[in-house]
Amino acid sequence: MVPADTPVLRADDLGVLRGDGVFETMHVRPDGRGGVHPWLIDEHLARMARSAARMELALPTESALRELAALACAQWPAEVEGALRLVCTRGAEATAATGGPVTCFATVNPIGAATLAARRDGITVTTISLGYPADARTSAPWLLGGVKSLSYAINMASQRWALAQGVDDALWVSADGYALEGPTSTLVWLSGDTLCTVPVETTGILPGTTARHLLDNAGDLGWTAAERMVTPAELAATDGVWLLSSVRGIAELRAIDGTATAPSEHTEKLRAYLGFTNLGC
Repeated sequence: MVPADTPVLRADDLGVLRGDGVFETMHVRPDGRGGVHPWLIDEHLARMARSAARMELALPTESALRELAALACAQWPAEVEGALRLVCTRGAEATAATGGPVTCFATVNPIGAATLAARRDGITVTTISLGYPADARTSAPWLLGGVKSLSYAINMASQRWALAQGVDDALWVSADGYALEGPTSTLVWLSGDTLCTVPVETTGILPGTTARHLLDNAGDLGWTAAERMVTPAELAATDGVWLLSSVRGIAELRAIDGTATAPSEHTEKLRAYLGFTNLGC
């Protein structure tokens, strides 16, 4: 364990030079025993392994990653909601070509005020095009559809663009007009008694761990689950639409491209079911 401002990377690490690596971010919450734990760690580690395999990146063993996560969380106060990030890069440029060691580290940080406000108050979004059809990534593995890599420049540029337009976040739309996902979140909506999300296999979107957990357990809430394609215009007529992510949790969409969406009576129920209420922060 080192202080957060301690240098831990070489200047020629490929994670810095090229964004060549993978990562996972987990919500750190009380474990009921006086400590904290990373929520849905099994699902996050499984996704990290899939991402690394797609990028031909040699991860440390799962047990080593679990130990790293536990070490970081052991130092975190139980009364403070946090975000655990596990990062693995291809390592130093000088040694990576010959199979040199990867770089792997963990950080834990408190949740920012903007994230908490989005969870509590909902968000407005603007739609922005990814520039290719919804199914483009399924036949182009080099586009790394479904991989959570460190190459997040486009994701961050999308959110900066949205903020510059006076809204809170972006909703990516395919060239053929389908809503896909947020730059750092998964799209979920309720249509009658069916909880829906965008299909992963046919679109190459990132499979969201929080959204998958919710849909897999939709029956607990009296709903069925489905994967469907949807347009932004269709979202405005649903019984609720949200962006889900591991740390922000659930953020209700209050407007899409300036068109208000009706508040959903189900938002608080979903927030409670996912454990993002009464966190003491």
